[in-house]
Amino acid sequence: MELTQQSPDIEAYLAADEAIDHGHPHVEEAAARLALTADSAYAYAHAAFDFVRDTIAHSADTGDERVTWRASDVLAARTGICHAKSIALAALLRARGIPAGLCYQRLARGAKPMLHGLVALRLPGARRWARVDPRGNKPGVDAQFSVEEERLAWIVRTEFNEVDYSVVYAAPPEVLLHAMKNARDRSELWRNLPAGL
Repeated sequence: MELTQQSPDIEAYLAADEAIDHGHPHVEEAAARLALTADSAYAYAHAAFDFVRDTIAHSADTGDERVTWRASDVLAARTGICHAKSIALAALLRARGIPAGLCYQRLARGAKPMLHGLVALRLPGARRWARVDPRGNKPGVDAQFSVEEERLAWIVRTEFNEVDYSVVYAAPPEVLLHAMKNARDRSELWRNLPAGL
């Protein structure tokens, strides 16, 4: 799929904001640790992806009711839904000068359609954005880091009205961020997540 930038300015995909707070010490410290063993932007991006996918639990998988939405809080609590994990990965990438944005899928895997969060990144010298899915693996879900061929948690099924959105957002859409910021717990957030964009 051809991805399009929400903002024409690549600098928007390096900026810090309320959610992607890559200037926070929690994010800076995690980025510095990951960079110690990475000898290239590709190696760092791969390490950051693995770190978020494998060490930050998806709260729905573990039954954790805490809601995290700011990258620094996701890293501190080590838990979050797909959107929170995507925000954390985007922050870690931006902390090392790798443009990163947020992408979405509309999925119909449960009782009601839900928005699923992904990350788009653009490595130095790359002509296009690559989507990755740091959601976290479990039986039936095998997301892998790949900038050549997508290895996402889910493939969109158009026959179920699922949608791959092609926009790369520089910041979380306000409707999504509002739901995350105002939910008392994950169960409430699940009920109030937008079904689409």
